Amino acid sequence: QVQLVESGGGLVQAEGSLRLSCAASGNILRINAMGWYRQAPGKQRELVARIRSGGSTNFADSVKGRFTISRDNAKNTVYLQMNSLKPEDTAVYFCNADLVLFSKWYESKDYWGQGTQVTVSS
Repeated sequence: QVQLVESGGGLVQAEGSLRLSCAASGNILRINAMGWYRQAPGKQRELVARIRSGGSTNFADSVKGRFTISRDNAKNTVYLQMNSLKPEDTAVYFCNADLVLFSKWYESKDYWGQGTQVTVSS
């Protein structure tokens, strides 16, 4: 019923930039929040950045000042602009959406994308 399609990952040198995009589609009534998580090999998945429907954001301390998150509500799309990338940013990045379906208007639920690899070389 819901698809989150991510794009924009790849290989970049340290201090470079990448922009990730994630578009949500399906029987969506409302999106409460969208965000990005990442998981490096052998580590737990962690929040990178999140933006709520009203525009408020929060970021992991490790990316503050380097990453920005934005959202196009009309397109149900969230963007993550990553600047000054470091090798420790290497991970699979997952899009997340907290949303409500038309068919289940009484509840919100988390949905996940398939993930996109970001590799930062030193």
